Amino acid sequence: MKNVKEIIRILKKEYPDAKIALRFKDTWQLLVATILSAQCTDERVNKVTPLLFKKY
Repeated sequence: MKNVKEIIRILKKEYPDAKIALRFKDTWQLLVATILSAQCTDERVNKVTPLLFKKY
């Protein structure tokens, strides 16, 4: 756990203004959106996930 905290500290220092471009309501939706974004753009993911999350 110590290593994880150190990595997070370094990332926050290196990327202080980092924001999540994906839209989500909970961690499950964030996980799904992140997996989808590996295959296409965040913009496209944000277009399709509302219907996907509504259905499932």
